[in-house]
Amino acid sequence: MMSPQVQKCIDDCLACYQACLSTAMGHCLEVGGAHVEKDHMTLMMACAEICRTAAHFMLIGSDHHPHICVECAEICDQCARDCKRLGGMELCVAACERCAASCREMAIPMTAG
Repeated sequence: MMSPQVQKCIDDCLACYQACLSTAMGHCLEVGGAHVEKDHMTLMMACAEICRTAAHFMLIGSDHHPHICVECAEICDQCARDCKRLGGMELCVAACERCAASCREMAIPMTAG
């Protein structure tokens, strides 16, 4: 049985995975221009994948999840900033910000020691 905090982080990670992937494949590809530039698309795909990976590590109960969550929070923050900069991706920005906050909470035990 996992704690409510871990379950919330898993839920936030999976929601961010979905938001980044669907926004990149839907919105960004439709809008084109800066939204499909390599750096932005790579960041969105990296964000989706690290979110999925962080959720996976927590679901299997890996002791390494705090390390993954540190990186996940960093990438989510970067993705949120870039999506905000380009505009029109409010749902992705919100999902990234929620996920980053949840992952920072999961990383606290690692950074506290």
